[in-house]
Amino acid sequence: MHAQHQRRLVAAGVATAAALVLAGCASGDPLAEDEGGESASTDAIVIGSQDYYSNEIIAEIYAQALENAGIEVERNFSIGQREAYMPSIESGEIDLFPEYTGNTLQYFDDTASVTEADEVYEALVAALPESITALDYSQASDQDSYNVTAEYAEANDLTTIADLANVDGEIRVGGPAELEEREYGPRGLEELYGLTVAFEPTAATTAEALAAGQIDVGNVYSADPNIAALGLVTLEDPEGLFLASNVVPLASSDVAGEIAEVIDAVSAAMTAEDLVALNQESVDGGSTDDIAAEWLTAAGLV
Repeated sequence: MHAQHQRRLVAAGVATAAALVLAGCASGDPLAEDEGGESASTDAIVIGSQDYYSNEIIAEIYAQALENAGIEVERNFSIGQREAYMPSIESGEIDLFPEYTGNTLQYFDDTASVTEADEVYEALVAALPESITALDYSQASDQDSYNVTAEYAEANDLTTIADLANVDGEIRVGGPAELEEREYGPRGLEELYGLTVAFEPTAATTAEALAAGQIDVGNVYSADPNIAALGLVTLEDPEGLFLASNVVPLASSDVAGEIAEVIDAVSAAMTAEDLVALNQESVDGGSTDDIAAEWLTAAGLV
């Protein structure tokens, strides 16, 4: 283990000894100096998140769980989308990041065709560069899905994405701007389902755009509480356009062994229902810090 990646929580009252912390990896003494008399650095575990409230909640849960275990952390949240932050994970600038198995697999291997959770995870592990380690994935998922209003579903007899082929006239598909280039965006709809659609980037949340009638079909994350609140209908995906996207912690390989026990326990405890409930608390105005702390307490992890 590299000395620069050793982390320990310095006990209160030893601030004057901070320069000596973690001097030697082998000694196990956090205040010991190495043979050359030089002290090692005390870098924190840097945790990142997407610019998405649900992802930030999970990142904060990781942060508080590690802090409870006596590991120093640094938060670098709301970075943006995958293209913006993945290079920082690959370089080791970010040590830990909550990701989603299917979408991350497609980022590293756009030819991937597996769709089931275990198969997607195994393919992701194989596709990751050596600098990144996937820790245990969670049963919680927040994957892309195509949704319509209940009225639109009833008017067009829609149950699956394939049923959209029977809709008369133009189909306006909406979502974040990057959806236009995603494998499961308009190109995927055409290749797998034979659909030609008009793409409409949504300025507000996609669920709200659907409810307002600005689009006909919306790309909404499956853990978005607005699906239930607005009575949206999630279309089934018989051709596997969307890969299973379970929450998976991506860790720098240099520190994965150090944090795996704590973070794997979080993954084991979190359910899909938990994630929807956490997201609803955020929508209702709860702070990310409080939401994370309450979940960790309820799960018996702190």
